[in-house]
Amino acid sequence: MAVSEAERGELTRRAKAIRSGIVDVTGWAGGSHIGGALSQTDILTLLYFKYLNIDPANPEWPDRDRFILSKGHGGVGLAVTLAERGYFDPALLKDFGHSGSPFGMHLDGNKVTGVDASTGSLGHGLSMAVGLALGARVQGKAWRTYCLIGDGECNEGSIWEAAMAASHYRLDSLIGFVDRNRMMIDGATEDVMAIEPLADKWAAFGWHVQTVDGHDFGALAQAIDEAQEHAGSPSVILAQTVKGKGVDFMENDPAWHYGGLNADLIARAKASLGAE
Repeated sequence: MAVSEAERGELTRRAKAIRSGIVDVTGWAGGSHIGGALSQTDILTLLYFKYLNIDPANPEWPDRDRFILSKGHGGVGLAVTLAERGYFDPALLKDFGHSGSPFGMHLDGNKVTGVDASTGSLGHGLSMAVGLALGARVQGKAWRTYCLIGDGECNEGSIWEAAMAASHYRLDSLIGFVDRNRMMIDGATEDVMAIEPLADKWAAFGWHVQTVDGHDFGALAQAIDEAQEHAGSPSVILAQTVKGKGVDFMENDPAWHYGGLNADLIARAKASLGAE
């Protein structure tokens, strides 16, 4: 499904609103994992507003597609995306991270409407996605499972155990994304624990691999289309992204893996998003 110019404009508007919401929630909460939430935004926007077969009015619909945010620290971005998609009132996010709120830094699938699995302990989300894809096969269901992984998360051995299992069982209903922003909490991925050649690694584990610009809706859509049509093995899309995307003073700065925003920084961030 190619992205039309009208769709591109609407997706761009949605992504900007989600990034603005992430800035607001970070301010209300006192801090969040904002850098990676901003880098993943275009991927989530495209999935939730074009590709996922879901119904916010019926969030437990058995035949819905599943989405697993394996990089669970990006939960602030998923929460804002779910609110934008209509799963709950965005005003609820004013209590994000506060005592008594259902919204923690890592989203709880038992408390937050629209969240298919609780994640946050890095390396576990892909394993859950493999289980969901196997479950769909056993039940004879046609729904797909999508999973977003952090590039720093690819340091976890459990990611590669899950990748091996997915290939062994030929789970072609499973589509993974790696948010390849090249930054993690302690610095550049290639300085902390190098993961390149990443495409070759996934291919060696039996996955169909594509590398695209993770901020280009057209390129992402083309990659998702190809992944959906691919048969016989799982697919992974290595999305080349920018940590802190859209906020000029955060971009490509690992210091903004987690951070808080005062009123002045919120205004600067909103100005940068508006000018992008």
